[in-house]
Amino acid sequence: MAQVKKAIKYVYYFGGGKADGNESMKNLLGGKGANLAEMAGHPNLRLPVPPGFTITTEVCTAYYKNKKKYPAELQGQVQSALAAVEKEMAKKFGDASNPLLVSVRSGARRSMPGMMETVLDIGLNEKTILGVIQQSGDERFAYDAYRRLIMMYADVVMEKAGGIEPKNGKGIRKVLDEKLEKVKSKQGYQFDTDIKVPELKALVKDFKATVLKVLGKPFPDDPYEQLWGSVGAVFGSWSGKRAIEYRRIEKIPDEWGTAVTVQAMVFGNMGDTSATGVAFTRNPGTGENKFYGEYLLNAQGEDVVAGIRTPAPVNDYSKNDQSKHLPSLEETMPEIYKQLFEIQNRLERHYKDMQDIEFTIEKGKLFMLQCRVGKRNGIAAVKVASDMYNEKLIDAKTAIMRVAPNQLVELLLPMLDPEVQKVTKPVAKGLPAGPGGAKGRVVFSSADAVEWAGKGEKVILVREETSPEDVDGMHKAQAILTTKGGMTSHAALVARGWGKCCIVGCADIEIHSETKSFKANDGTYIKEGDWLSLDGTRGLVYTGSMALVDIDLDDNAAYRNLMKLVNKERTMKVRTNAETPEDAKQALKFGAEGIGLFRTEHMFYGEGSEQPLSLLRKMILSKTEGERRQALKELYVFVKKDIKATMEVMNGYPVTIRLLDPPLHEFVPHDVAKLHELSKELHISMNMLRRRVLALHENNPMLGHRGVRLGVSYPEITEMQVRAILEAAAELTKAGKKVLPEIMVPVTCTVNELSHQKVIVDRVYREVCEKMKVKKIPYLYGTMIEIPRAALRADHMAEVADFFSFGTNDLTQMSFGFSRDDIGGFLPQYMDLKVLNDDPFQTIDQAGVGELVRIGVDRGRSTKPNLKVGICGEHGGDPESVKFFHRTGMNYVSCSPFRVPIALLAAAQAAIEFGKGK
Repeated sequence: MAQVKKAIKYVYYFGGGKADGNESMKNLLGGKGANLAEMAGHPNLRLPVPPGFTITTEVCTAYYKNKKKYPAELQGQVQSALAAVEKEMAKKFGDASNPLLVSVRSGARRSMPGMMETVLDIGLNEKTILGVIQQSGDERFAYDAYRRLIMMYADVVMEKAGGIEPKNGKGIRKVLDEKLEKVKSKQGYQFDTDIKVPELKALVKDFKATVLKVLGKPFPDDPYEQLWGSVGAVFGSWSGKRAIEYRRIEKIPDEWGTAVTVQAMVFGNMGDTSATGVAFTRNPGTGENKFYGEYLLNAQGEDVVAGIRTPAPVNDYSKNDQSKHLPSLEETMPEIYKQLFEIQNRLERHYKDMQDIEFTIEKGKLFMLQCRVGKRNGIAAVKVASDMYNEKLIDAKTAIMRVAPNQLVELLLPMLDPEVQKVTKPVAKGLPAGPGGAKGRVVFSSADAVEWAGKGEKVILVREETSPEDVDGMHKAQAILTTKGGMTSHAALVARGWGKCCIVGCADIEIHSETKSFKANDGTYIKEGDWLSLDGTRGLVYTGSMALVDIDLDDNAAYRNLMKLVNKERTMKVRTNAETPEDAKQALKFGAEGIGLFRTEHMFYGEGSEQPLSLLRKMILSKTEGERRQALKELYVFVKKDIKATMEVMNGYPVTIRLLDPPLHEFVPHDVAKLHELSKELHISMNMLRRRVLALHENNPMLGHRGVRLGVSYPEITEMQVRAILEAAAELTKAGKKVLPEIMVPVTCTVNELSHQKVIVDRVYREVCEKMKVKKIPYLYGTMIEIPRAALRADHMAEVADFFSFGTNDLTQMSFGFSRDDIGGFLPQYMDLKVLNDDPFQTIDQAGVGELVRIGVDRGRSTKPNLKVGICGEHGGDPESVKFFHRTGMNYVSCSPFRVPIALLAAAQAAIEFGKGK
C-alpha cells in the first residue's frame, strides 16, 4: 500500500493557554512567533496573549523560490488557524455584527526592530466598522482605527509591496499624514486624539479617494484581500532596502527569511482606561536591575515609537526630563502595573535574560503582545551579564557569551551621546575605522592640525587620505576623516593603534582644497573652522558640536568581574601592537600579555622623531658603506633607547621586535622645501640629492626593496638593530629586570633569507655577550609569515625560526591582489553585490587566506612541534578572526591596545564554542 505523504505544517496556532510551538523553534517561527507561543503555552507562563498564528519562515523561502506564490496547503491551514482564533475571541473575521480584527507582523530569527513591515486593524470596512462601533460603544475609536488601517495598508501593501515609486519622493503615507495634520492645524488640535468623529469620518472618505487617485487602485473592502495583501507585503519587506542593509551590518543570512504572525487585535486606543507601552526588565542604557518603560494612554503601539506624543513613564524610575511631569502607569493604573511588574519578573526568570516587552491595556485588561531579548548597548550588556552571573541566574560561560566582543568598544572610548544621535541626522557615512566619538573644528592639513591644536583648539583632520608625513597632525587631532582608503589604510591603522576616532573611505563628501572646505552629497557645506562630530563606531558624520559621554573602566566593577571570568575560560593569549612605553602601559592595563608587534620604523614618525628621522635619511642617502655605518652608529642610540624603554615597561612579558620593514623611499621627503633642508643637512647639492632620491623610487613598493631584502643588501642595517635589541636586553637583565625579546625578520619568502640573517644575529649575540660580560641573553629568533610562499614553505622556515607571526594584512593583499589603500573604489560594490560577504581586511578570509594560515601552522609544527605561533595583523582584534585563530591552534593574537579587551573576550568565547584548543 502506498504511503501517504504527510502535509508540511506551515501554520502554528497560539492562544487560550496552549500553543503548537515553543521558544526553541525560532528558526521556524521567528523570534516573535516562538516567544508568543512560549508566553501563551508554556505551563510556567500562560500569560494573557491575544490568540493568533504564525506562518513559518519556510513559507517565506518557498514564496521567493516560487515567484511569490504560496504552497498549496497554506490557505487551508490559515483558514483553520483563523477559525481557532475566532473561537477563542468569540468573534468572526469579516462579520458585520461581531467582527474580529487582526494585525500582521514580521518576525525573523534574530530581532530586526523597525526593519520590516506591520499592518494593524485588518478586517475593517464599511460594514464591519458598524459592528466595531456596536461592540465598543465608541464611534470615535472605530473611525480612528479605520483611518490608521487605510494609512498603513496604502503605504505598506499598495505602494511599497506594489513596487510603486512615489511621485516627487513623497510617499502615500506622507500625503495622508499631511491631510491629517491639516485637519489638526485648522481646528487647533495638538494631538490625534483631539480629532472628533465627524472629522475622522471625513478623513476616511478623503483617504480612500486619495489612495485611488495617487496609487490608481481602490483601498480593498474585502477583509480577506486585506489579510493576504498584508501577509504578502510582510514577506516582501524581507527584501526591502532597509532590511537588506540591516542584515548586511548584522551579518544575518538572506536565506533565513521571516515568519509572519497574524494576531487578534486588542486596542489601547479605546479611551482613558486603555493604553499601550514598551518596557524592559532592566535599563537597556545602563543595565541597572530596574524595571524601565514607557506607555501612552488611549493609543496604539505605533504611536509609542512614532514619537508624535511624549510617552509617559511606567514608574518613577523611568522618568526623564521630557516625561517627569507626566503621571506614571503605577500611579494611574496601580493594579495593572502590579500585574505587569509581576509578569516582567516571571519573563526574565524564565528566559534568564533581559527582556523587551510590548503590552496593551484594553478597557482595564492587560495583554502581552511580545517579548524578546532586549537590545542593549555595550555598557548595559556587560552589567547585565555580570549581574545575572552574581544573581546566579546564569553560569560563567553564559555570562561570557552574552556580551558581543565589539560591544566592549563602547566601554573603552568616549562616544557621542546616544540620546542626541537619536534626534540628529548624519550628513555623511564612511567606513568605521576607529571607534568611539569625537568632535572638533575642521582642518584640512596636518600642519594646520598641529597649529590649531597648539592654540588649544580641538580639531578634526579631514584629508583625501593620510601618509606617514601626516602623523603629527593626526596625533594632535581629535579624530580623522578621509574620503579614500579602506579599513587597513594608513589612517585606519594609525588611528586604531591610538584608540582614536576615525572614519575612512567617506565618498559622501568632496574636498575642495583651494577653498579649505568640503561639500556633502546632501548639499551640506563645511568650511575650515566649522564644528564636526564623528561616530567612528558606525562611520557617521554630523555637523556641529555634539555631547560626548566618557566611560571610566577603573570604576566599572561589572567589567572587572566579566574579565575575571573571561581570563579563567580562554586558552589563547592576547598581546598588543605597540612601540612606545605609553602604549605598552595602556595595553597592560587592558590585560595584554606581551607585545606581538613592535615596529622599529615607528620611532621615525610623529613627536620627537626629528633627530632619528634625520639620521635615518642620512643613512638612506649615503654613498658608501662607511657613510652608512657612521649614520647607523649615531642612529643606534635612539633605537636602543626606544626598545629598552618599552621592554622595561613590559616587565618579563615577551616583546616581538620587527626589524625595519618599509621601503626606504617612504622616509625620504618629496616636498621641495624639505629637500632643500636635507641637502643643507647632508652637505650635498640639490642635483645630487634628487638623483639619489630618484634611485630609491620603486614601481611597486609593496613588492619592492623592503623588509629582509634591506638586511640582505645592507647587513649593517640588521646588525645595528640586533645590537640595539640585545644590548638593551642585557642592560635590563643586569639591572634585575626580566626581559624576553623576540627578533622578527619581516617579508621573508625562503629559509635562505632567515639563515643569511641568523649568521649576523649569532655574531652580534656573541659580541654583545662578551662586551656586556654576560653568559646568556634570553631571546627568540623568528619571522613574519606574510608572503604566500612562506606559508607554503613553513616546514622549511621552521628549521631556522623559533616562532612565526602571521602578518595577515600583507598576506591578504598578496593573496587577493588587492591594495588595501585603494579598495574604496570597488569594495562597497563588491559587498552590495555579494561578490564578497566581508571586507577581507577586517575579517580574515577563512577559505583562502585562512587556508594559507592553517597550512603555515601545520607545516611549521611538523618540523618544530612546539613552534610558537601568533598573528599580528589587524585581524588580531576582530572577534570572528580571533575565533578562527583559536581553532588553528595559535598561541596568541596581537592587536592595538584599545582592542585587547575585545580580543580577550573573543578568545574566551572561542574556547567555549570550540573547546580549549589544540
